[in-house]
Amino acid sequence: MIKHIVMFKLKEWAEGGDKAANIMTLKAKLVALPDQIDEIKFFEVGINFIEASVAYDLVLISEFESKEALYSYQKHPEHVKVANFVGKACESRIVVDYVL
Repeated sequence: MIKHIVMFKLKEWAEGGDKAANIMTLKAKLVALPDQIDEIKFFEVGINFIEASVAYDLVLISEFESKEALYSYQKHPEHVKVANFVGKACESRIVVDYVL
């Protein structure tokens, strides 16, 4: 089993929306993925509520059966659409993938 964790820090303004709006947009795009991508075994999205300079805005915690399943997820057209939004709306992101 593979655990895939991503933390997102969004820009103050991007894609026609402010940070708060884009956090909600990104969350909605992410939570739609499990219904579209069979490789996802577990999927959780959370929004940070503590304001701190080291805090990120949103976190994704997901699980996949194998590295191959994770790679298939990452190449899936629906994930690619979300990744394109992330590239435009996010200031930075941090990713950790590990074997459970």
